Amino acid sequence: MKKLLSTFACGTLLATTASADFAQVKMGAGAWMNRSSTKFTYAYNTSLAPVDDGIYTSIKTANTDGYVWMLVKHPISLIPNIRFEYITTKDQGKAKGKFKNFEVLDFANAEFTMTQYDLIPYYNILDNTNWIILDLGLDIKVQKIDYAVSATKTFSGHNDTKWSVIPLFYVRGRVQTPITNISIESDTKLMPQLGVDIRAKVDYTLDIISFIQPTIEVGYRIQAFNEINDSSKDKTTRSIYSSGAYAGLNLSF
Repeated sequence: MKKLLSTFACGTLLATTASADFAQVKMGAGAWMNRSSTKFTYAYNTSLAPVDDGIYTSIKTANTDGYVWMLVKHPISLIPNIRFEYITTKDQGKAKGKFKNFEVLDFANAEFTMTQYDLIPYYNILDNTNWIILDLGLDIKVQKIDYAVSATKTFSGHNDTKWSVIPLFYVRGRVQTPITNISIESDTKLMPQLGVDIRAKVDYTLDIISFIQPTIEVGYRIQAFNEINDSSKDKTTRSIYSSGAYAGLNLSF
């Protein structure tokens, strides 16, 4: 949480400096209360058929993970606007069997941590009214995945890190009512067979300070990612699913 607050504070300073040069800067931070279900399998290809040998499954499903985001919107129509997002999610489970780089003879405690960095260049397709906003773009999602398998009586433990980049189509729609200060928004990041990241929320803007508009948001988020690495020697599959409510505070400049 200290890291999130530090990131948010740095973003606030940057936004204050840049707001004179850009049409709009927004940022936000909050907490995602989610339930996760993660599964990994490793299969060694024998001469007959692949055999599922190593398996990791979730045992702790309830998590609270912090998130931060920031967008910079400018008046140059040919250059896309930019949105940045950051979130780290954790999952705890059990691992057993033979994996690619290690083998667990009995069940071992394991932890899976996924840090996501999203860089989203997007265009405002519809943004010339006070009521409706429509954005289209591309999400370049960078995932840093850390695995930690605890030691047992017959196993010395194992740690590993993997980086991956997933391109996702990005669409965001927003309906806002200036009279009530209440808005409804949803965004979807999607690439068939690779993954999906969907959010839907309601927010309320507080008319406290004219040049900074704080907004309280409450919503629901779903993430699902799949990965299959299939070679002539082995096959690894990864399935990640998380969903739950989130709440946060946003600032507009």
